[in-house]
Amino acid sequence: MRICLVYDCLFPHTVGGAERWYRNLGQRLAREGHEVTYLTLRQWDRGTDPGVEGVDVRVVGPRMRLYASPGRRRILPPLVFGAGVLWYLLRHGRRFDVVHTASFPYFSLLAAAMIRPLAGFRLVVDWHEVWSRDYWREYLGTALGAIGWAVQLACVRLRQRAFCFSRLHAARLAEHGLRGDVSVLAGEYEAGEYEGPTLVDDRRQPEPRVVFAGRHIPEKRAPAVVPAVVLAAKWIPALRGVVFGDGPDRPRVLEAIAANGARDIVDAPGFVPAETVEHALHGALCMVLPSRREGYGMIVVEAAARGVPSVVVREADNAAIELIEDGVNGTIARSASPADLAEAIIRVHRAGPQMRQSTAAWYRRNATRLSLSSSLDEVVASYSGERSVASSETLQRAA
Repeated sequence: MRICLVYDCLFPHTVGGAERWYRNLGQRLAREGHEVTYLTLRQWDRGTDPGVEGVDVRVVGPRMRLYASPGRRRILPPLVFGAGVLWYLLRHGRRFDVVHTASFPYFSLLAAAMIRPLAGFRLVVDWHEVWSRDYWREYLGTALGAIGWAVQLACVRLRQRAFCFSRLHAARLAEHGLRGDVSVLAGEYEAGEYEGPTLVDDRRQPEPRVVFAGRHIPEKRAPAVVPAVVLAAKWIPALRGVVFGDGPDRPRVLEAIAANGARDIVDAPGFVPAETVEHALHGALCMVLPSRREGYGMIVVEAAARGVPSVVVREADNAAIELIEDGVNGTIARSASPADLAEAIIRVHRAGPQMRQSTAAWYRRNATRLSLSSSLDEVVASYSGERSVASSETLQRAA
């Protein structure tokens, strides 16, 4: 088959869950003998190979600064990218059997939908997140937020084959009038990518260490980890925390360390090699993810694969809570306040090695469902209108 993937970012030139998803998808399709084209914005120097083996990467827009402020996308790049996708598909759309695009940044999806009647390709859309009207208003303000909400709603109501990575966002699609099937893909974890030792087969007490690993953006709330660890340390002897990652909120993390007198308790080393994160996570008491908004929560699965419980926060836009069985593979905090996060960390500590054992057992029960391979099987099967054996749950078919 001839398949066109559409996303304005490309791993490893930008790093994120969606970038990894489309790169893995493109390489999987290429290995199976499909002809794969990837439309994106330029993020590398001219004349440099973008580096996706077997995939024809096509630049439909120039290198642009994507973010206007911490965690907030600029409006111009999506418009430029949408125009580039429209022009490319207008000229070449008839070549493709399938156009598979991210919903965001929306204008590229609208472009593909405009060309589909002329070109006749099947339109497949990944909805990593579906934002609420209130969140749009908070993100862009009253006027621009209303426009963003309207554009998202228009995209939802296009005829499409949709995939989500959480029941939360699949349900929102159905509520907003999706025209087509939506399936939940539970798997984004590349099974076998971690081959290091774990402590899941012994009963030793975990080390008193709390780990955060992720981008320092407002939605992740990395600074919240610091006072929570300080407070929990009053009940957990020798407790320490480490906050990995970087981003616009890093100064706030450092300020929180200073304000809480936590220089001897919490370390914030910034970006480090993956091996350093692995070493810290291995044997840790828990991984803490205080995000208010997550489309999936990959780090929860990565931690569970190592037998490490997670602490997440109950929030309306946080799909990571779907990956937690409270008291089995982690705990769900009531809020990201220091007291609530500390209480959740203390609950993990009191559970002792038994929660590590139950976390490992939870992962073994769900490993196939959570694997990247199972989700890719489902997506590839959808291109021909089929269903794969196992990984997804189809929630709705609309007229």
